[in-house]
Amino acid sequence: MRKASLVVTAGLIGLAISCGHQQPPAAAPEAPPLRVRTLVIESSEWPGIYEAVGTVRARTAAALSSKIMGYVQEVKVQAGDAVRAGQLLILLDSRDLDAARRQAEAALNEAKSAIAEVDNAVAAARAQLELAQVTFRRMKELHEKRSVSEQEFDEAAAKVRMAEANHQMALSRRRQLEEKIGQATEALRSAEIMRGYAEIRAPFDGVIIEKMIDPGALAAPGAPLLTIERTGAFRLEARLEESMLAQVRAGRAVEVELEALGRTIQARVSEVVPAVDPASRAFLVKIDLPNLPELRSGLFGRARFRTAPRRVLAIPAEAIVRRGQVQSVFVVEDGRARTRLISTGEQRDSEVEVLTGLAPSETLIVPVPAGLADGRKVEVER
Repeated sequence: MRKASLVVTAGLIGLAISCGHQQPPAAAPEAPPLRVRTLVIESSEWPGIYEAVGTVRARTAAALSSKIMGYVQEVKVQAGDAVRAGQLLILLDSRDLDAARRQAEAALNEAKSAIAEVDNAVAAARAQLELAQVTFRRMKELHEKRSVSEQEFDEAAAKVRMAEANHQMALSRRRQLEEKIGQATEALRSAEIMRGYAEIRAPFDGVIIEKMIDPGALAAPGAPLLTIERTGAFRLEARLEESMLAQVRAGRAVEVELEALGRTIQARVSEVVPAVDPASRAFLVKIDLPNLPELRSGLFGRARFRTAPRRVLAIPAEAIVRRGQVQSVFVVEDGRARTRLISTGEQRDSEVEVLTGLAPSETLIVPVPAGLADGRKVEVER
């Protein structure tokens, strides 16, 4: 049994020795060089651009509200309707106001109807005064000739004084009536103005962008009922960092990109609000936009301001390989493709700014051919 074990052991040792002397498999032949096109990286000068985001708003907008309290009888517009200046938009219940107006009108008519009576009283008092004065003059002449008694003369003088008092009283009543007519006229005008408050009209040509009331609701003074924007007058309102405060002035040209419209337009700064928000450290800039039929308030926009030029390392966008958040490029080193991880900044047209990962004078592979991998032999096309 011991002898058999020695034989097996010897056999295994011999097998292991024989295996150790086997030849290794032949290495796979290397793929032929891949023909690529290259570009020597050089720094270039880009015009400086400061970009700020903003919102399109109407230059003129108004929130319409009622000056009086009343129930809404009729709403004649909907959101999105175009309206003309002076057009009736909302009608409030005006029965109380109509009654007040009729009452003021009746008071005015009553006062005017008394004018004839008062004028007749003034005329009668004037006639009595004139008669008394004539009689007094005659009595005076007779008194001087001692043809009438003192009592008769005194009675004539008293009648003159009484006639003068009656005349003044009639004139006073006439002035009182004129004041009453004036008060009634003002009351009627006030009632008409109050009646006008029951009709809410458009202050200018525009578009209704929001309706906050329906028939039957109670309109309270100051509570917004409709919002209207003037048509054809929009601007972009953007907030800029405080470092730009010294560089932006009214009248400066600026490029505005409106993504929803898919277009870029030239505009000008119309107003700079110099107060800086302490929370965001930014200030407000208002940019007038040209009259475009597609413009709507609330659209997103980008404002680009030209600043001092700067030197950048820019490469074609087609040279970048993106895998999720990782960006890389291929460069040529000693006849082979080498992968470089990069970080990028701003993109302009077909070029992308490289912040880290590349240096000037390196040879960049662009475009990246299919099948290119790190370490692959490459042959540069001449």
